[in-house]
Amino acid sequence: MRLIAILAGLFLSLLPFAAPAAAQTPATPDRASAPPIARYNAVHHPVIGRRGMVASQNAVASAIGVEILKKGGNAIDAAVAVGLALAVTLPRAGNVGGGGFMLVHLAKEGRTVAVDFRETAPKAAFAEMYFGADGEVDNTEYRFTHKSSAVPGTVAGFDHILRNYGTMSWSEVTEPALRLARDGISVTDDLATNLDRAKERLSVNPTTRSTYYKAGGESYAVGEIFKQPDLAWTLEQIAQGGARAFYHGPIAEKIVADMAAHGGLITQEDLASYRVVEREPVIGTFAGHTIAAMSAPSSGGMHIVQMLNILENYALDEMGYGSADAIHVMAEAMKLAYADRSKYLGDPDFVDIPVKALTSKAYARALVKNISLERARPSDDILPGKLGAYESQETTHYSILDEHGNAVVNTYTLMFSYGSGVVIDGAGILMNNNMGNFTLRPDIPDAFGLMGSADNQIAPGRRPVSSMTPVIVFREGKPFLLTGSPGGSRIITTNLQLILNVLAHGMNIADAAAAPRIHHQWYPDVLQLESGFSPDTIRILRARGHEIRFTPAMGSLQIAMFQDGLFYGYSDPRRPGAKSIGW
Repeated sequence: MRLIAILAGLFLSLLPFAAPAAAQTPATPDRASAPPIARYNAVHHPVIGRRGMVASQNAVASAIGVEILKKGGNAIDAAVAVGLALAVTLPRAGNVGGGGFMLVHLAKEGRTVAVDFRETAPKAAFAEMYFGADGEVDNTEYRFTHKSSAVPGTVAGFDHILRNYGTMSWSEVTEPALRLARDGISVTDDLATNLDRAKERLSVNPTTRSTYYKAGGESYAVGEIFKQPDLAWTLEQIAQGGARAFYHGPIAEKIVADMAAHGGLITQEDLASYRVVEREPVIGTFAGHTIAAMSAPSSGGMHIVQMLNILENYALDEMGYGSADAIHVMAEAMKLAYADRSKYLGDPDFVDIPVKALTSKAYARALVKNISLERARPSDDILPGKLGAYESQETTHYSILDEHGNAVVNTYTLMFSYGSGVVIDGAGILMNNNMGNFTLRPDIPDAFGLMGSADNQIAPGRRPVSSMTPVIVFREGKPFLLTGSPGGSRIITTNLQLILNVLAHGMNIADAAAAPRIHHQWYPDVLQLESGFSPDTIRILRARGHEIRFTPAMGSLQIAMFQDGLFYGYSDPRRPGAKSIGW
């Protein structure tokens, strides 16, 4: 035994780093000052930059953003270039034929603007347009035809921020994407697999088939060069004429002709009348930080603030990440928020939305009174609150910080993966199917199972409610944490958990993004869990009345952060090909 003790002592003497490392790692790190990297108790670590950070779902697109920053462009210039590049490199989600939401923080002015470039219903659209004579919904027409496309807003949104807040020209920010479309990109494993899986749907439309597959309909193999000459033509028109080329010029002509030939509703008048709207972000507070998030018609900003208001009434840090107690109260908060979403959300240009009431801390405290720590509340017992005085997994998001303190978080979408599956003949533009985000009737859930109100039914010019939620967390008035994600109805809860993991549980952004997630959206009354939670935790949750369902990976966070003079980035490991690049 003495020999064993001597050998053990000798072994430990050869590890001088062991004791100091333990001594330098506090049992409970200071949430406000703990460094986001170089903590050896962390499993994942973010990328570091010293002059800026770009985080997106595609490595080539992220590199293009950094290329723009190095050429002297600001975060706004880089955001436009990345968005256009993703239309080439990530065709299932990146787009010029869709729409979305951005938050833009302008450092010199000290203000943050919410840019709404969400698609709008064409003027010929009406509430019953997808119902057949038998009263049933024609789901193919609703989701996978020319008629499923709303008027796209992406190019108008990019034009708006470039003209008002950028420093570069359209030709400068378009050139990298144009180069990729014209000369081709090397097909990755992810792109090859994804296109092959989508072949049946993308082969229905002849133009789409010829765009994404070889002449004989054969799929592209990994490493082959994939060129998009028609999309290159469109990007060249945009480089020369900006948004006018898209909404009034030669691109518009091709869109209108293709719509007219296939029963689509978008007309020249629809395109010419499209307008970007600047809105005030939704503002909240949590753990000494200010939260700025996208406002309606995004539902995410209001409900993230609402859920944070509920959850600040609980000691989540003491409960611990992944504990049954923490998951339980998060799930109960999610149910309440999604119930309110079903009633109160719509296009703010058409309806009055009770933003102040939904995001008030007093309202949250009233909701907390009905949460039991011992038992899950059935969704049937939850109605939208009485107030006083969706989208696809293939939405995409990117976050950009520059050395001047400017920030852009952008979430944009085609809705389903590859949208409607319709490519505009001669233009190479893959069109959205965002008419599917409207509520057909209040008793019919949307394409992602979300219940909606009559205020989100189809009407000419109306923008459908969305879950897309770009978020900026401020510390002492400056952008601290940028986040956003695809994921349909789970976008909101994915962003919520990232914020909680960083601000309540003290994780660095990499660990915070990689940690397993949960989701509850009121109906169906199911608590969704990713793999990775303790069986003991799951057993306790079931005993409290939660119906558990295990699901595939949720979301794809693209995160940027600025702290202590350094830039940090992390791209969610749930999606192949995503990459954060620092400069």
